[in-house]
Amino acid sequence: MNMHASWHGQALELFAAAEDAMRQIPPAFPLEATVAVNPWLGQSGQDRTVAAARMARVGGGRMFLPRGTVAAKMAAGDVTPEDVAAAAAAHGLDPHALVRAATKPADLPAPLPTIADLAQQDDGIDWPGFIEDRIGHWAAVQFDRGQAFWPAPAAGAWASWRAYASRDLTPDIAGMSGFAARVVAMPTDARSAFVHACHALDLTPGAAPLFFHRLLTTLSGWAQYARHLSWVAERDRGRDDTLFELMAVRLAWEVALLEQGGAARKEDWERAKADYARPVEPDRELRFDAALQEAVDRSAERCLAETLSGGTKTHAADNPAIQAAFCIDVRSERLRRAIETADAGIRTTGFAGFFGLPVRHRPRASDIVEARAPILLSPAIRTRAADDADVDTAERVRLRTIRAWGRFKRAAVSAFAFVEAAGPLYVGKLVRDGLGLKGPSQADTGPEFDLPLADRITAAESVLRAMSLTRGFAPLVLVCGHGATVTNAPHASALQCGACGGFAGDVNARLLAGLLNDEEVRTGLGARGIAIPAGTHFVAGLHDTVSDEVRIFEDRAPASHRAKIDRLRAAFSLAATLTRTERAGTLPRGSEATLARRGSDWSELRPEWGLAGCSGFIAAPRERTLGRDLDGRVFLHDYDWRQDPDAATLELILSAPVVVASWIALQYHGSAVAPDTFGAGNKLLHNVIGGIGVLEGNGGALRPGLPWQSVHDGDALRHVPSRLVVAVEAPEEMISGVLARQPQVRALFDNGWLTLVALDDAGTITRRYENGSWADRPDGDPGVAAAA
Repeated sequence: MNMHASWHGQALELFAAAEDAMRQIPPAFPLEATVAVNPWLGQSGQDRTVAAARMARVGGGRMFLPRGTVAAKMAAGDVTPEDVAAAAAAHGLDPHALVRAATKPADLPAPLPTIADLAQQDDGIDWPGFIEDRIGHWAAVQFDRGQAFWPAPAAGAWASWRAYASRDLTPDIAGMSGFAARVVAMPTDARSAFVHACHALDLTPGAAPLFFHRLLTTLSGWAQYARHLSWVAERDRGRDDTLFELMAVRLAWEVALLEQGGAARKEDWERAKADYARPVEPDRELRFDAALQEAVDRSAERCLAETLSGGTKTHAADNPAIQAAFCIDVRSERLRRAIETADAGIRTTGFAGFFGLPVRHRPRASDIVEARAPILLSPAIRTRAADDADVDTAERVRLRTIRAWGRFKRAAVSAFAFVEAAGPLYVGKLVRDGLGLKGPSQADTGPEFDLPLADRITAAESVLRAMSLTRGFAPLVLVCGHGATVTNAPHASALQCGACGGFAGDVNARLLAGLLNDEEVRTGLGARGIAIPAGTHFVAGLHDTVSDEVRIFEDRAPASHRAKIDRLRAAFSLAATLTRTERAGTLPRGSEATLARRGSDWSELRPEWGLAGCSGFIAAPRERTLGRDLDGRVFLHDYDWRQDPDAATLELILSAPVVVASWIALQYHGSAVAPDTFGAGNKLLHNVIGGIGVLEGNGGALRPGLPWQSVHDGDALRHVPSRLVVAVEAPEEMISGVLARQPQVRALFDNGWLTLVALDDAGTITRRYENGSWADRPDGDPGVAAAA
């Protein structure tokens, strides 16, 4: 009885260890709405260096730049002796020793072995690769979202895999005799199978957390896709057990290989378990790597500080003729500078691109609902195309006929006959696509929602206060979202607006413009202290980040504002040319003329750089950055702390836009430094699988993250990973108060994932948050210059 009670208690500990391991895995969202994710989301509560040690042990790849890359930046002067000295001090190292370490390459230590690794050492068969292939073969069918024409029966992951594996003879052919029969004998319940496997492995609670994390890492993108299912369920106060069942599948393979290997393999496994139970601690070499990455981080912080403090600032117009609100996306920074240059009477502001309206939108004549909101939020506002109720049956039939024809062209039975008979008819389409010519477009309709008046007023007030736009309204105010026009790009949604859930920002922009033009809403706002003048009109726009053209939606614009809208269009025409000219030199084969049509080229690997290079986030009035060339690398969120007496807006900024920006920066970081683990590989080899992700080739692991071409130009990294610098203009005690109320956000700064600095009212970075307190920014030790 005591033994039974003891095992029951141990089983509960193993279930808890499994929960912990699953939370170590970052979610990967499907291609239709690929939003950026911090690949180390599960480790963000740990110190960054400790997290790096953990990831090395579980096979999660490197977290820091290779030493040779840092050494080259030091030699070029990009990383200064002062940066090195500050980094060495932060990590308790001698700066001279750190400089010497940069010249001595250090290999990433080998991950702890799974039983599949031990089996490979015994018989030379690539069991890890074999298991990855078999699980991938099954998972591609199990998780298919409509790409397959012969879908698998709906079932939970464990039940589905048992049915598949019990008929799969491939393991027997590879040398694992009787595997199918073994699967048939396994429990039908995933939790029972988990307990059975842990018992067979004699797994201890001490070794389990790291071992489970290691197994999930071997599942790569499949584990991350399953984690997205549980992450969304948890966000919406539900539960999904797919990832747990995937872990049970992977454990089943481990048990089979252990029992096949005999006594010698069991002895090797006992030694491995002891290693899994050891505490995770960074060694000296990893501490050097962390400090060298810190030096690169400090260099990015220094560069931002120098940009903000140098030169003469431009002053904004006191009474602008036009105000233009853009998304905080770094790609908007260039266009904002250009539009302010093109017309001094236009003043820009920055706000998260969903414009405070988390919506579930149903496009025209469609039954698909799009979540156009940050992934952190569960959108509750339902919208539709304005004329959707009037769309006749013929339009729906037309759209469904197009979809049915597409499925017929690709179906297994008809595809080859279709190519034989109809292929020549598509020569014109191929020529048109190759030349970047567009076909006819459908009529445009704006979105609408049906909310009670009180809710509309509250939404409008919340947005305007969060934008620090409560007075001084110009006669014309533009609300400008952004999107990216690309073709033949599986990862197209990664180039759209992250704040809109991987969709373009036009729907949210048009909804807000319509809301703020509503006379009843304006009356209600006036009662709450926000008076929008009768002569102010709001229009929406959409910035195409590939061509830098801006489309203006004139939804019911009055004739009285025609001249100002024409003025805005003229300014955007010039601004687009200025922005393309600036960007052209950054892209291979780029020129101002070709950028305008680059997105329609189906052979283009790099239609744009997306958010590559992002390195800073500024929350301050536009006056602090006006006229500064931030090189399209900084998120710009307008914020006036004087209009935020209870710090509610600042708390919202730090807990939402800053977190989303950190996910973006860290996703690019992971895709650059650990492309095998957190990158999607080579675009030229991609095959879309299940409508959810890509394989690199015709099998194997699902590849999460960004393609290599999104972070590398063929010669060098275009995204040099550095810690995102968050600069806030607000009193230090106000910022600290927010961090005290938001411990998860504070952990990002305390554990070294983000840098937090304070701006003074001149826009100069003066103070730095470090180790839980504020201090003057250190200048480093010039004495190390000789060693460098």
